[in-house]
Amino acid sequence: MAAERSTPKPSRLPGRLLSRAFFEHPPEQVAPRLLGKLLVRRTRAGVMAGRIVEVEAYLGPHNDQPDPAAHSHCGRTPRNSVLFGPAGHAYVYFIYGLYYCMNITCEKEGRAGCVLLRALEPVAGMDRMARNRGLAPGAAARALACGPSRLCQALEITRPAHNGLDLLDDASPLQVRDDGFRVQEALVTPRIGIRHAAERLLRFAVPDCRCVSGPKPGAKGFAGARAPVG
Repeated sequence: MAAERSTPKPSRLPGRLLSRAFFEHPPEQVAPRLLGKLLVRRTRAGVMAGRIVEVEAYLGPHNDQPDPAAHSHCGRTPRNSVLFGPAGHAYVYFIYGLYYCMNITCEKEGRAGCVLLRALEPVAGMDRMARNRGLAPGAAARALACGPSRLCQALEITRPAHNGLDLLDDASPLQVRDDGFRVQEALVTPRIGIRHAAERLLRFAVPDCRCVSGPKPGAKGFAGARAPVG
């Protein structure tokens, strides 16, 4: 499949594009600030969008404390080269031979920090998102994009079509936008679904949101606390 770099008929999209400077900071700073922003997917059939409600930060190899869970941990390769490019681009990868997951690149070019998008709260195009997930129209919001692979299925995000896209380009079919919604505090927990450096408090989620994946407050073994979003 050829990379999907633009769509022929721009649609009016919610909010405004985020700036490059927003992402040119360490991922542990960018990640909580991304909560509440919109991931918007524009297609010929219309717009699908979800509010970002759960993310994880992955640190670049320049850090004093290595992050063995990061795809950039062993340096630049053909697979992860997007991570070493400019901030604000999509890094999409394939897992288990079945699913895609999406990150957003952070920091200055060459430093390879990124933020994994773990969950969205759908706000537009829900019926189409449901169809993309193999669900009936009117499916519960949490079933649509709760989890990094589910959100890629819901928005039809793939590595061949979207890896390397500039999410801050008004012509891009995949964008990150700000509609003024503000998250005052984040739930901060260890990252989940990984084996290496899983204890680090680099997962950030909107507290009490129905669309967040993973452990919830009160669950057995849950460790986390609320912190203000700067």
